[in-house]
Amino acid sequence: MPDTVEVLHRSFRSLIDAKSELTVIASGMGFTEGCCYIPGREILIWSDIRGNRMHSWSESDGVSIFREPSGNSNGNTYDLEGRILSCETSGRRITITELDGSVHPYIYQYGGRKLNSPNDVIVKSDGTIWFSDPDYGFLHPELGHGQDLEQDANRVYRFVPDTRRITAVVSDMDKPNGLAFSPDESILYVSDTARTHGEDRNHHVMAFDVVDGERLENGRIFAEVEPWVPDGMRTDENGNLWVAAGDGVQCHNPEGRLIGKIRTPQVTANLSFGGPDLKTLFITSSGSVYSIPTRIAGAARPR
Repeated sequence: MPDTVEVLHRSFRSLIDAKSELTVIASGMGFTEGCCYIPGREILIWSDIRGNRMHSWSESDGVSIFREPSGNSNGNTYDLEGRILSCETSGRRITITELDGSVHPYIYQYGGRKLNSPNDVIVKSDGTIWFSDPDYGFLHPELGHGQDLEQDANRVYRFVPDTRRITAVVSDMDKPNGLAFSPDESILYVSDTARTHGEDRNHHVMAFDVVDGERLENGRIFAEVEPWVPDGMRTDENGNLWVAAGDGVQCHNPEGRLIGKIRTPQVTANLSFGGPDLKTLFITSSGSVYSIPTRIAGAARPR
């Protein structure tokens, strides 16, 4: 049986102990996604899309139900005030969970038309919200809505909370999915998971230059991912990109070179750096959630 940590380039050893092993946080769930560690509250949240609920975990309290039903939530993050943003696959919207626990619809249309099915969401240091909106909610009615699409493309959007202005920043990808900023927010990484609906379709991570903090230019393929597809992503403080994939978590250096892997028993969908020092990697993988220690911290704001 292969080791959990696979070193493909010696530089990976500075990021994680090659002898580290996975710890099971939770198991027996339907389809875990959208893990996000909330600093200050010291909790991990994640979605069980198939179970139509969200869970939370902490060292002191273990696992509990955070929200049910959840609109078949997928990606989650938190804004500058610590409120939680959740992408609802069946709800076709992004909701906000206030600090008092109340939940409200927050982003739900573009151009006067319903969104497809928001998938992943991140918040930039200026408070703007960036999210992907592929068509999986239509393609998988058992996890989503199965209703007719009202948007004419699968896009990535930028939302300004103060003005509620929403703009499309990517409109020409097949199935934009996971999102991550580089630590200095000069690059936005976007995974394309189109291979889920055709073996010959995209399974790569795109990189875009962020211009004036609000628009994207110079889109290029950063890394092709095998096996399966790249899904959720996070960057560490040195700019390495950690990508959820078919065989676990794959780590690419800032030049796009694959330098190592964390192998999981099942297909991995998402990940989040957390813990008091941001040196624990939490992983949602099929029906389970795992943790593993790292030697490097996640980017200052673990999106």
